[in-house]
Amino acid sequence: MDVVSDAIAAVRVGSPSSHRLRVAGAWSARLSPYEGAGFHVVLSGSCLLVPDGGGASVALGPGDVVLLPHGAGHVLAHAAAEPAEVRRAVPFEEARSTDVRGPGSGPEVELLCGKYRLDRSRTHPLMAELPQVVHLPHRVGGHPELRAAVDLLARELAGRRPGGCLALPSLLDLLLVYLVRAWMAEAATGAWPAVLNDPVTTAALRALHTDPAAPWTAGRLAAEAGVSRATLARRFTTLVGRPPMAYLTWWRLTLAATRLRETDAPLAAVARETGYGSPYALSHAFSREFGITPGRYRALRAS
Repeated sequence: MDVVSDAIAAVRVGSPSSHRLRVAGAWSARLSPYEGAGFHVVLSGSCLLVPDGGGASVALGPGDVVLLPHGAGHVLAHAAAEPAEVRRAVPFEEARSTDVRGPGSGPEVELLCGKYRLDRSRTHPLMAELPQVVHLPHRVGGHPELRAAVDLLARELAGRRPGGCLALPSLLDLLLVYLVRAWMAEAATGAWPAVLNDPVTTAALRALHTDPAAPWTAGRLAAEAGVSRATLARRFTTLVGRPPMAYLTWWRLTLAATRLRETDAPLAAVARETGYGSPYALSHAFSREFGITPGRYRALRAS
């Protein structure tokens, strides 16, 4: 596994949900804060996205994609909406229940709106670093993979097609990966785009994520990255924010939490998969990190 794949997989739970929204005239719909990530794809027309808390409005046009990775509340409204109209926004659940035609003769807008369920108790710092709103406007030749995913989504939504019940959620999963990739490619600031552009740190992270259960030492990891222990420690700690072996411990426990939630594997098997010599060793480290025993964590997540 690579770091981006692992960062997404560590927080993803369940399947994404999506809804088509067709609106026209003067309209506005409010989406409440959500324990996950929201996204919108503008299939046709244009509109405004107004974040809660007084953030700057974002103008969205045909083919634009926007990700709200921290589930921030916001309003979607017609392109010429005034502040008073934004304040009167109806709940999104009401707007999506039927095609909405507000007063006036504004053009029709069609959007794909959806949510990803995320478990924020084990968010990877790469995902935590994403801004409140990631807007990726449509540009000819820009992010071709993302554009292809958007085109495929539009085709799937155009009508009932064989296999659509499997194709749509798979395409939505793919959309999230491409959105994170595109943000990293365009980010002017941020630690993790810099981390994954540093060959030494990237080599060390790739080794740890490929085989987290291996008996890693600082010396063995430095050899894998092709530098001295001191060089690796300095560059890794500066960019990632913690020393390599501390990151490894945190990542092993994050993986253990994922296994406990998503599988019925016995604790001994989880310990082996995550580099701990015994269930006792894993339980001790897990309790220190999460403040709860592995068994109790599994029971609470299952409920």
